[in-house]
Amino acid sequence: MSSSFYFNKVFMIDKNVVKKLVEEWLQDKEYFLVSVEISPDNRIVVEIDHADGVWIEDCVALSKYIEDHLNRDEEDYELEVGSAGLGQPFKVPQQYINFIGKEVEVLDADGKKVKGILKAVEGNDFTVGVEEKVKVEGKKRPVKQEVDHVYQMDKVKYTKYIISFN
Repeated sequence: MSSSFYFNKVFMIDKNVVKKLVEEWLQDKEYFLVSVEISPDNRIVVEIDHADGVWIEDCVALSKYIEDHLNRDEEDYELEVGSAGLGQPFKVPQQYINFIGKEVEVLDADGKKVKGILKAVEGNDFTVGVEEKVKVEGKKRPVKQEVDHVYQMDKVKYTKYIISFN
């Protein structure tokens, strides 16, 4: 009695390989890598960003560059290249830097949400100016003033740009 087994060999695409390809393409460009995600079924999602926004032509060019360097005969995959969405949580320090002077929302580690102006970024720390009622000596009632809050990027649940249509 003989039995035979057929194994369908599925290759998992290496995230580091894709990341290296993206970084090669980004060299000498003002874009920066936000994230590379690869699902178990080889769906590759690459997010890039730029201080002035992302052009669709550049997403197409990056997508073609990645496809030219991956072998579809060895690995079947789905590829999506796009920009980090406005209103989505920041993923990398460069996004914080790009939004200095803009209104952001921060959900801190304790679950407290604040809205204010992103004022500064230094290493892992960032400062948000928040309008708060503050007790001022000599005044009967609290006065609205901007109070600086300093957070650490890796200690907040999220920070995101608040889209304003004013």
